[in-house]
Amino acid sequence: MKLVKTTLLSLFLVTAMYAQENVNYQKPSQEILQLADFERAPSISIDSKMEYMLLSYRSTYKTLDDLNLEEMRLGGLRIDANTNISSTVTYINNLKVRKIKDKQEVQVKGLPANPRIANLLMSPDESKIAFTHTTTSGVELWVLDIASAQATKLTDANLNANLGSPITWYRDNSKILVKIIPANRSALIDTKKNLPTGPIVSVSETGTVSQNRTYQDLLKNKTDETNFETLVTSELYTVDLKGNKKLLKESGMYAGESFSPDGNYLMVTTLEKPFSYIVPLNRFPMKTVVYDNSGKLVKEVNNIALNETMPKGFMAVREGKRSMGWRNDVASSIYYVEALDNGDPAKKVEYRDEFFTWDAPFNEAPKSIVKLTQRFSGITWGNETTAIIADQWYDTRNFRQFIINPSKYNDAPVKIEDRNSQDVYSDPGTFETKKNQYGRYVLAMNNNNNNKAYLIGDGFTAKGQFPFIDEFDLTTLKTKRLYQSKYTNKKETIQSIEDLKKGLVLVSIQSSSDYPNYYFRNINKKDDVKAITSFKNPFESLKGVHKEVIKYKREDGLELSGTLYLPAGYDLKAKKEKLPLLIWAYPAEYKDKNSAAQVTSNPNEFTFPYYGSFVYWVTKGYAVLDDAAFPIVGEGTEEPNDTYVQQLVANGKAAIDAVDALGYIDRTKVGVGGHSYGAFMTANLLTHSNLFAVGIARSGAYNRTLTPFGFQTEQRNYWEVPQVYNTMSPFMNADKMKTPMLLVHGEADNNPGTFTLQTERYFQALKGLGAPVRMVILPKESHGYVAKENILHLLWEQDQFLEKHLKNKK
Repeated sequence: MKLVKTTLLSLFLVTAMYAQENVNYQKPSQEILQLADFERAPSISIDSKMEYMLLSYRSTYKTLDDLNLEEMRLGGLRIDANTNISSTVTYINNLKVRKIKDKQEVQVKGLPANPRIANLLMSPDESKIAFTHTTTSGVELWVLDIASAQATKLTDANLNANLGSPITWYRDNSKILVKIIPANRSALIDTKKNLPTGPIVSVSETGTVSQNRTYQDLLKNKTDETNFETLVTSELYTVDLKGNKKLLKESGMYAGESFSPDGNYLMVTTLEKPFSYIVPLNRFPMKTVVYDNSGKLVKEVNNIALNETMPKGFMAVREGKRSMGWRNDVASSIYYVEALDNGDPAKKVEYRDEFFTWDAPFNEAPKSIVKLTQRFSGITWGNETTAIIADQWYDTRNFRQFIINPSKYNDAPVKIEDRNSQDVYSDPGTFETKKNQYGRYVLAMNNNNNNKAYLIGDGFTAKGQFPFIDEFDLTTLKTKRLYQSKYTNKKETIQSIEDLKKGLVLVSIQSSSDYPNYYFRNINKKDDVKAITSFKNPFESLKGVHKEVIKYKREDGLELSGTLYLPAGYDLKAKKEKLPLLIWAYPAEYKDKNSAAQVTSNPNEFTFPYYGSFVYWVTKGYAVLDDAAFPIVGEGTEEPNDTYVQQLVANGKAAIDAVDALGYIDRTKVGVGGHSYGAFMTANLLTHSNLFAVGIARSGAYNRTLTPFGFQTEQRNYWEVPQVYNTMSPFMNADKMKTPMLLVHGEADNNPGTFTLQTERYFQALKGLGAPVRMVILPKESHGYVAKENILHLLWEQDQFLEKHLKNKK
């Protein structure tokens, strides 16, 4: 009897030791809480006439109640079935209007009580803004008259926003095309009560090869199919500004609607059947039809089959017409691209893609405009004789731009850019655009002979960041610098060129302690800068913090960098106190060392602490190396991941060595953390090195055999390189992990590959092997965390873990 009691007592103790903790939501220490619990500044948008500014306000965080929805996960979507809008929407809760020349904002009148505003869309003439308001039962259409700052409700709560924005302006500014739920819509099937009539059967045909990623929220059965079709089916109505509505098109699974620039044609894309259980809705069959603006059929311009099989590689595309849209520069012509290699990047061909235009009413055949030797990457329209087209190839990181004449075939497009897309120091900038007579954005060209365009560049250099504006001669292909920022103690971002003739430019200016604000700069006059906004710094407690970008070298000579923070008041000369160090990072893959070594951090960027970094802890006596460079390089035929672990450890050692050499830290007290792929990095660093005393890994994937057809930038599948997948998988090496680690994951992660199961199974492995690990699953959260209760508790968890295992480590 005594033996039984002892055994039961031992069992009780073991159970208690491994049981879950019953922890209620906590808040972090005051130093962190005062930074985390702040009021977010509004977002602003300015009309192209520089007359009015719209200020949009939203809460700093969502609440747990906001996430507690009757959510349906179908076809890659997450839908609030009660209101017929995505459950992931972040709502605006207030709107204000301000004349640019005035200083005072005007509160918009007539807004609904407790506004939940989304899908803001300015009318073509920029006099009004349509938007949706989500009630407890559905989505309403509202319109804001900007000049009077008056909002008006136009419809009942019957809009269908399950596939995105349900509203499109007519060109005449007096009507809006709206997706509305059919009045006779069937009730959704209760998946818990509805019994299946048979098993789920999927089939793979011999010889059909496809490499699909591990998508989340897919359809699983016939009930899902029925509910999906019910939720995405709409009718198209025309609604005028008095709320009168008229049916334009009967029920369909409308996935996209757009008017031609002249407003005479409407292009509509619908989802079709059959659906799929292995790919999301963007690879379902689709049909694109053009109607006139009264709803009369003009032409079916595209019909896409179900796309479940794709060749291997990031440059793989489906066959048939793709990237279809209206040209911005002419009245009514569409463009599209077709692959010339069957979408297979492994095929050896002279040309990869062919670019076409097709004029309405589509009585004549489409016109071939240009053939590209790489994959089409985008186009910037200018006018009937000028456009800029781009192509790219991921494997070489090559990016090119060409000048073409979009009105004829271009057998020799004029190349104006040819570079490594990751080489930021050589980036010539992005072409500036402006609205044309159709209200569409096209190349901003000088008004004389249209032979000058304008480039706005980020201005990254080895000596720092100096944004610029260049004039680009479309004939001689030469550039002339019109302006370059000279700030060394501030960061200037060029937003847009507002008036070429006057030299008026919209910029934002910030410093490490000055919140980003907007200004008009006259580049024709020295130091002519006029403030538009005056947002205050909500993080005053960070003002005395030391911040600098440090540069250092990896043992193989590769140059690295990171942003170093030291506590306010720390004696940089005496360095008597040796601080614990926290490193936050996210690995990036490169094909050459030159690009990997380039610095894109700016010490003058405003210090904005958020849950995605360790910056909060500088207020608690830690040194923080934020956004530390963790490049993984594979040059020539070598792929970056062939030496992933070795390079990862070398990056970590170089970062610690660099800060230690400055004399600031106790190198026995270094922690590392990351989110998503950064969590994967963290687990590998703790597994394959003894550099760190603690790690925090959030929402990561730790077993790469569960993502067998590629992950991150890895294009090879598991069966091609099993040693790479196994070596990189912390789960496969769980027996080597002996360092305290905090694992965190959202309960409802929707990111491909980072299923919550990844963290749960990794924790079970570590726990079973006796590793010091703690797992926290945040209720209702997806891949990024949004609820205030969860974020504050996360910060508390991290703080407690760091205090115990790092700062006060014996």
